[in-house]
Amino acid sequence: MARNLDLTSLRSFVAIADAGGVTRAAGFLNLTQSAVSMQIKRLEEALGCDVLDRSTRKVGLTSAGEHLLSYARRMLALNDEVYGLLTRSQFEGEITLGVPHDIVYPAIPQVLQRFAAEFPKVKVRLLSSFTRALQEMFARGECDMIMTTEHGVEAGGETLTELQLVWVGAPGGQAWRQRPLPLAYEQRCIFRQGVQAGLDAKGIPWILAVDSDNTRTVEATVSADLAVHTILEGSEPRHVERINHGGALPELAKMKINLYVGEAVHGAAITALAELMRRAYASRVPRLTVFERSDAALSA
Repeated sequence: MARNLDLTSLRSFVAIADAGGVTRAAGFLNLTQSAVSMQIKRLEEALGCDVLDRSTRKVGLTSAGEHLLSYARRMLALNDEVYGLLTRSQFEGEITLGVPHDIVYPAIPQVLQRFAAEFPKVKVRLLSSFTRALQEMFARGECDMIMTTEHGVEAGGETLTELQLVWVGAPGGQAWRQRPLPLAYEQRCIFRQGVQAGLDAKGIPWILAVDSDNTRTVEATVSADLAVHTILEGSEPRHVERINHGGALPELAKMKINLYVGEAVHGAAITALAELMRRAYASRVPRLTVFERSDAALSA
């Protein structure tokens, strides 16, 4: 008798690999952790092997899981393509989405991938810029939907989550100990004024070592241990790390991640895209470099 793999279980497996753990995968799939764990259990029983490595505190993929991942992606992609073509073919057009540089990863690629599967004939044009620039474009009608990083939320906006601003520097770096403190920021960064005010209040002298319109310039300077920077938790590039300053630097504020949708563009496709955004950020937690383990979810 032929044995068929359950696509729902495969989707949960791929979500764990992409999202970095059970908790975030469950949130993105709009399922409970126990439901995701049961699907993985059924998948492993059907295959007769483990696909997740539970031998250590943190969960990774087994050798069998690594082999399965490539096949699972292809199977789901084909399933979603067929489903989208037959059920969503009436939706066509383009949505312009604006997202600040520092929150494109890790959530937005997952959202766009899922949206493309559900609405294959709707093109999403992604614009990445600073919050202030995106707000100006949105006001001029140049974006259908934008995300922002703000202290508050303006009329018509919706707060998806709040994230802590953290100090980052080079791995093992010492720039944060220097006085005046060397800072690196983009010219239109919405965080810089609040950070500078916090340093002034704490009596810490500072200088702008980098005042650039290029994010890569800032990242290169920080990773070279020539300056420090601030970024939202979970969005740190891999070549920098959080600074364990032990109170030597001021504590930073939390920032709201807001969503704004143009009044004239509401429809099935953009409503679905907004809902995918909500799901992605509802379970947003600081990024881990390996899969985190949810003992409660994986003990089922």
